[in-house]
Amino acid sequence: MLTSAQLAHRLRDAAAAAREAGQLARSYLADPSRLAVAFKGPQDVLTAADGAVERMIVARLSSAFPGDAFLGEEGTGIAGDRCWVIDPIDGTANFARGLPDWCVSIALVVGGRVDLGVIFDPGHDLLYTARRGEGARCNDRPIGVSATTDIRRARVDAGYSGRVAIDDFTGLLRRLLTAGATVTQCGSAALGLARVADGRLDGYVERHLFAWDVLAGLLLVEEAGGRVNPFLGGDGFTRGNKAIAATTALYPAIAAALDPP
Repeated sequence: MLTSAQLAHRLRDAAAAAREAGQLARSYLADPSRLAVAFKGPQDVLTAADGAVERMIVARLSSAFPGDAFLGEEGTGIAGDRCWVIDPIDGTANFARGLPDWCVSIALVVGGRVDLGVIFDPGHDLLYTARRGEGARCNDRPIGVSATTDIRRARVDAGYSGRVAIDDFTGLLRRLLTAGATVTQCGSAALGLARVADGRLDGYVERHLFAWDVLAGLLLVEEAGGRVNPFLGGDGFTRGNKAIAATTALYPAIAAALDPP
């Protein structure tokens, strides 16, 4: 367990690291010849910035907290009881094309529970932070999920990856649209979740994501007064899981669209 002061210290350092990471990533965009865009799989983009940003975050936080473990999307470390989970650039496909919907995501898991979450959206200079039990903030102002209660007035981000069967995804879309929701897709799960926490979207849903994609964002939504699925249940930490986040009123309808009763 960490004390309140230790968690506060880690949140401050993670927020500073996320801002620095965003600046580093943007420096690659300023010189596209440095990006070295490659593909890990169909539509699964990797750039030189991803690895550089992850290494910078790990170096900064490991220097400050040498006893902590690290797990990053680009291959850093292994999980531990007190573990930073890092997505250096969530929304790399957008990032590589110069589109604004990408972010830096950092979460701290302590004893199997997400205690801290930080997401930095460099394109809009928005720093989202959350500490369990203390609410969620954006640029240091308190935020909360929307007041939407009717799915027919809801705007829901429905994410997709090639790990999921196309029929599964189109079925989700059909059920959301039939229920009356407007469906959108920003291409970054972490950013979509941050926007749910900030009340600009009403829900986020995706069949399969990894821990680094969502842990910070799910904590943000929960601390902003929303409802999320128990992502870390079973082997979610190592193998990933579905992700559902929404206002408490809309959660049942969105969950049913993903997994019909």
